[in-house]
Amino acid sequence: MTRTALDLAREVVRREAEAVAALESHLGESFERAVELLAACTGKVIVSGVGKSGLFAHKLAATLTSTGTPSVFLHPADALHGDAGLFAPGDAALFISKSGSSEELIALLPYLVRLGIPLVTIVATADSMLAKRSDAALVTGPVREACPMDLTPTTSITLAQVMGDCLAVALLDRRGFSPEDFRFLHPGGLLGRSASRRVGELMRSGDAVPSVPLDAPLRDVMLEIMKKQLGITTVVDQAGVLAGVVSDGDFKRILVRNPDPWGLKARDVMTSTPTTIPGGALVAAAVRTMEERPAGPITALVVTDAARHPVGVLHLHDCLRAGV
Repeated sequence: MTRTALDLAREVVRREAEAVAALESHLGESFERAVELLAACTGKVIVSGVGKSGLFAHKLAATLTSTGTPSVFLHPADALHGDAGLFAPGDAALFISKSGSSEELIALLPYLVRLGIPLVTIVATADSMLAKRSDAALVTGPVREACPMDLTPTTSITLAQVMGDCLAVALLDRRGFSPEDFRFLHPGGLLGRSASRRVGELMRSGDAVPSVPLDAPLRDVMLEIMKKQLGITTVVDQAGVLAGVVSDGDFKRILVRNPDPWGLKARDVMTSTPTTIPGGALVAAAVRTMEERPAGPITALVVTDAARHPVGVLHLHDCLRAGV
């Protein structure tokens, strides 16, 4: 007896639901490795695929970008005709292929090797060329397509999409991405596309960073704040480690409360627990930190490295100008 369209639809739902449920068993160390590689990317994630995998790759790039992982879609055919210049050191590659043997994607591997770009793949076949050449291969496993002829990519594409969503969610969680960050990243948000940039791209660095030693006289503190025009100066110890900050607001309060403040040193007036942020954080996260600081909003953040050396200062006005 001929099956009705409704019967077919229900079978498709059952088949794809079963395949998705079974996908959990394929998640393991390779997935954790993939998240580590993409989270460590200091550039952009270049997502690529051919055919229907390419259409999904385009969507996944958009999902990653909107959740805090700057990504772009690159069609492999375009890459082989000049657009391979998009690859740069610090990037990561995310290739999607059911067979894992797409010639167009395999042809891009020398570019990745030459530039030291790590490769994450979403493939159905574990022993495929792309899986073997990957730094982390996310294998969805062989499945029967929902297509009655088992030819049209249906179930396999669904599994690739779910695996991509797993990556996006794991990465946004790793980055501490919040609803406020998503709002900032929306084109209609306060900062628009600039919010997806890193703090290190917008911060003042080098000689532009205001800095005084712990024993600097109050007059020198005032002059440093005025000279660097960021409304703040860092205070560092002999090893160059951040000991505190003094803001122009702090300075004004000192003048009001102390009739003869000029004998004070930086160590006497500094805030010893300043709010800081790493250079790899999103601009959106930095703005939220400035606006939602428990002690009250501020307009500048000290950017520190892992050893708490001040490497820059991010000012709210620079963030706003970047978003115009």
